[in-house]
Amino acid sequence: MKYRESQEMYLETILLLTKRGGVVRSIDVANELNYSRASVSRAVSLLVDKGFVVVNRGAIVLTDSGKLHAEEIYLRHEVITQVLIHLGATPDVAEDNACRIEHVITAELVQIMKNFLQSK
Repeated sequence: MKYRESQEMYLETILLLTKRGGVVRSIDVANELNYSRASVSRAVSLLVDKGFVVVNRGAIVLTDSGKLHAEEIYLRHEVITQVLIHLGATPDVAEDNACRIEHVITAELVQIMKNFLQSK
């Protein structure tokens, strides 16, 4: 997996876990992604270096820029999922493929998909 994809996946996961239950710890991210705690620890360190998260007493908290970036990723995911469902994919198939597509799709194509959904 490329660094950008990995970074985005971690940010999106942290956002979703935060929305679900508030405090997010490395073990929560590891369990959600089925990754080792060591992998998550390394990724979180890189996100700290980028200014996307801070770690306070073990809790991983998105910074303003990290939250904004994570929300953009999640929005892409939601738009892609809805378009795929609209085209006839089952929700599970749409969700699974959206997870892959969201990391490589251009902003221009996401906007075209948003416009498509709004016209329906």
